[in-house]
Amino acid sequence: MMEKTWRWFGKKDKITLPMLRQIGVEGIVTALHDVPNGEIWTTEAISDLKSYIESYGLRWSVVESLPVCEAIKYGGTEREQLIENYKVSLANLGKCGVKTVCYNFMPVIDWIRTDLQHPWADGTSSLYYDRIRFAYFDIRILGREGAEKDYTEEELHKVNELDKVITETEKEALIDTIIVKTQGFVNGNIKEGDKNPVAIFKRLLALYKDIDRETLRENMHYFLTAIMPVCEEYDINMCVHPDDPPFQVLGLPRIVTNEKDIEWFLNAVDNPHNGLTFCAGSLSAGEHNDTRELAKKFAKRTHFVHLRSTASIAGGNFIESSHLAGRGHIIDLIRIFEKENPGLPMRVDHGRMMLGDEDKGYNPGYSFHGRMLALAQVEGMMAVVDDEMQRQMEL
Repeated sequence: MMEKTWRWFGKKDKITLPMLRQIGVEGIVTALHDVPNGEIWTTEAISDLKSYIESYGLRWSVVESLPVCEAIKYGGTEREQLIENYKVSLANLGKCGVKTVCYNFMPVIDWIRTDLQHPWADGTSSLYYDRIRFAYFDIRILGREGAEKDYTEEELHKVNELDKVITETEKEALIDTIIVKTQGFVNGNIKEGDKNPVAIFKRLLALYKDIDRETLRENMHYFLTAIMPVCEEYDINMCVHPDDPPFQVLGLPRIVTNEKDIEWFLNAVDNPHNGLTFCAGSLSAGEHNDTRELAKKFAKRTHFVHLRSTASIAGGNFIESSHLAGRGHIIDLIRIFEKENPGLPMRVDHGRMMLGDEDKGYNPGYSFHGRMLALAQVEGMMAVVDDEMQRQMEL
């Protein structure tokens, strides 16, 4: 059966390891969050955290993440040194027995939402993406040159209408949600307390002024080619996280958005250690993706699974749904992965904020009770799938 893991943000996380052990978690997904991006992870620091996790009867299953610095993505002058540092960190992880590394290759901005606590009728809340509010941030707050070209006439009209009623408090909330809270809680480019985050963000965007999809692909190929010998030596599986959401934003190239993109990077560096983090939530946020078909095609090159789901809403919006609903098709995914690549580490993610979760999460949008419920649901699904497979083998 899939290994039940949980993303844990270190010793400062309000959700403690004893709590996780009690609810049936087997493996921990974490990182050395105190180490600045680009610096080497030492064997001493890795061993210390690994021993701490193991002292609670758990294991460090997946690194999420060993960050890929912006200069590696856009090909800056410091790229070579940063890649060398990355290789040393990978080797040190391998020496310590931590063998799976989830990372992303998204320029500047990681996951994007416009509301971290969108209310549901039952009193729970979840993450939400409102395309018009995001367009407002892009055009009116960020003032990105040429932004209007990325939106339809109808969308531009709605942005203008929103401008008549939006408050300064709502504008500040958009800035805080899009480029501070979702990016800065761990290893982000912008942190809580930074003065004028919009100016910082615009400087980061400027680094990619001349970087298109093909250039970003070339830089990803360069990075993967450089690190694969270390991955082979220490049997480390790299697994890239899909872009979230899986479409172009803010004039930035996004290169892990669909079947063709995944096919490209797997073939570009055709090594079993070069693989995918199958995030059902990120992929399902794009209506062009069918998570079931993608899982069938790429299960063998998947090293880590995020079981979460989103639901599409008219107008290009989407919401984090319950784990048994939405376009993630999690029950079907469990069947596919248990058949094609059994034993993968998986973690339930996000879901609904409920029962006072807002006081327990280290990061906005990461529930405790909501994920605990989902873990129980997924565990039940895995047991059913395991029984189905046993019966089929006996026939």
